[in-house]
Amino acid sequence: MTTELAPVPGPKKSADRTAPRRTGGRVTFRLAVPPVSGLLRPRLLAVCLLLAAAAFLLFAVETSVGDIPLPLGDVLGALVGASDPATELIVHELRLPRALAGLLVGVAFGVSGALLQTLTRNPLASPDMMGITQGAGTAVVAGIVLGWDGGLSTQALGLIGALLAALLVYVLAWKKGTSGYRIVLVGVGVAWICTSATDYLMARGQRFQAQAALGWLVGNLNGRTWEQITPLLWATVLLLPPALLLGRLMRTLELGDDVARGLGTRVQTVRVAVLLAAVGLVAFGAAAAGPVAFVALAAPQVAQRLAGTAFPPPVGAGLTGAVMVLGSDLVARKLITDTELPVGIVTGVLGAPVLLWLLVRANRAGSGG
Repeated sequence: MTTELAPVPGPKKSADRTAPRRTGGRVTFRLAVPPVSGLLRPRLLAVCLLLAAAAFLLFAVETSVGDIPLPLGDVLGALVGASDPATELIVHELRLPRALAGLLVGVAFGVSGALLQTLTRNPLASPDMMGITQGAGTAVVAGIVLGWDGGLSTQALGLIGALLAALLVYVLAWKKGTSGYRIVLVGVGVAWICTSATDYLMARGQRFQAQAALGWLVGNLNGRTWEQITPLLWATVLLLPPALLLGRLMRTLELGDDVARGLGTRVQTVRVAVLLAAVGLVAFGAAAAGPVAFVALAAPQVAQRLAGTAFPPPVGAGLTGAVMVLGSDLVARKLITDTELPVGIVTGVLGAPVLLWLLVRANRAGSGG
């Protein structure tokens, strides 16, 4: 008689930590070599890819539109240096600066708006609502009307004005630290102060000075040159990576200051860094094309709803801003025959309903007053 012994169960093997796990529309992964872990959002990635494709298409169409229409194939050939000299001259010297300005301005305004809305935890927070673009406008108009430029360019004046306005907002909102609620309220007051100062300067200036200042204040891509685009390009290259890297630390701020400090986050340092990155992006963007209305307000909210995230995604907001500015500029150029409207007029018409919807939504949620 024989007896069969059941195999003794050995210790359970630990789960493979390199295998991705999907939870709630997110994919987490952890690699053994190199020791890297992360979180992927497939929907956000897909939305960013679609927005990037749309932005590139609009960029190419924007470059092809003009007094001499060019086929998209010729435009793409000129961009890579595979076209005839005449086409390359038209594309590189006359049309590429304008299209590149729309692309970079949209990215700068979209990312800046996403940073500020996440920082303050308020969907109404944007450079338009917090006095930053108004500060840049006041400095530029003062330089045009009063001759206070001292040889400085429009970019330098816009940067100085935006930084001073942001500094004023931060100082006035300081009370043993700062909070998003106080920053927004103080920013609205500073915005109105700067707007009143700009109106006074416009009334004081001569007719040609007022016309030059008004053309910039509306937000305009007409007549952009490489001299105006180069500072914005360098600012985007230098400021965009730090702004995106700050995103992880900003997630902890959404949990409240006390919890963020408990997790090791330097709350005020992060706020200052985020504010500087946002102000730098919007200042250079406004200096290149003027304070294009509502892009920084609407782009983050549109990107957030497309991606289905709990916060405005900076990359998605930047790409959405690029699509908004390039698309609005195409509409402005084709809406009225033989007339090119400033792009800020179109973005204002499109962005005003978004602002009203946000106000109604905030009021229904009990936070609109």
